[in-house]
Amino acid sequence: MDDQQRPLRVINSVAPIRICDNGGWTDTWFAEYGKIFNIGVYPYVEVQIEVYPYERGEDRIVLFAENYGERFVVHPEESGWDQHPLLEAAIERMGVPEDYAIQATIYSEAPSGCSTGTSAAVTVALIGALDHLTPGQLSPHQVAYTAHAVEVEMLKQQSGIQDQLCSAYGGINFVEMFQYPYASVSQINISNATWWELERRLALIYLGKSHVSSKVHEKVIAELQDEGPDTPRLQDLRGTAEKSRDAIYAGDFTALGHAMVENTQAQGRLHPELISHDAQSVIEIAKSYGALGWKVNGAGGEGGSITLLCPHLSYVKREMIRAIEAENSLYRNIPVYLSRYGLRIWEQEQGNGGC
Repeated sequence: MDDQQRPLRVINSVAPIRICDNGGWTDTWFAEYGKIFNIGVYPYVEVQIEVYPYERGEDRIVLFAENYGERFVVHPEESGWDQHPLLEAAIERMGVPEDYAIQATIYSEAPSGCSTGTSAAVTVALIGALDHLTPGQLSPHQVAYTAHAVEVEMLKQQSGIQDQLCSAYGGINFVEMFQYPYASVSQINISNATWWELERRLALIYLGKSHVSSKVHEKVIAELQDEGPDTPRLQDLRGTAEKSRDAIYAGDFTALGHAMVENTQAQGRLHPELISHDAQSVIEIAKSYGALGWKVNGAGGEGGSITLLCPHLSYVKREMIRAIEAENSLYRNIPVYLSRYGLRIWEQEQGNGGC
């Protein structure tokens, strides 16, 4: 496609990432049923699709993975995925109408491998934007399950359901999975004062290394599969989701902090290495500054991130963050804002300064 050619359409989509996933591990196939509390936050993932008329002989589908500085052509008609399998598989799943040529740009302000459901947010945002190319749009719930299917069915990866649902819905959620993978999402509506106070108290600390699934996770999965869905180790995790829901409804940040700590301790009982040395180092500093709670995001293990529920004074929170970042040059605070919305899709009006 010609760089000077004006697109027929420009489709935009954004989707939030996920933090504080109390009850995580129970949204999986081996748990069979689960309860999860999570919070959708910005920074979000952004997708922009430029749509052009397709002319034979030109590249029909171009992906620009902006964070990696990589622009490449996708051939969904060919078997296998080469450079970014998640993106390529999502395009194959959704398809692009044959009379269109597109360039899809994907950008995330959150670091890759941050254990905040970034890959799920990428897939949700990309599927939502691709769906907008055709009539009969998917609901947010359907987008989430399509994104989950890309990871589990097409890429054969281990993936729970909560990340995709949080990106699709946004906000504060209580997810009840009644039989894997089927779940209901109850969004938790609270007063503005409670919303703003929660937002002010939260901190997301990136531990400086990309999180990847490991042999530890495979070992935990094998053990939990053998123990069955009613094992106390999973029941402990399910209970923290309910406690988190009740705490935030009550505006009780002390109770929410306790639920976060309980969940992190329960993760440690799955395997001690799920609470890494870096995570424990951050926790100890947070404790010394009076933090109310801490949750190792995602499944846990090396790298990734941790959510902190900070003390009531803002200057103490800032001092705590400075102390954490001084402890290790790789540790970094990522400013977060609670997302009022989940997946958002809109189209630029052409001819009104849109291009």
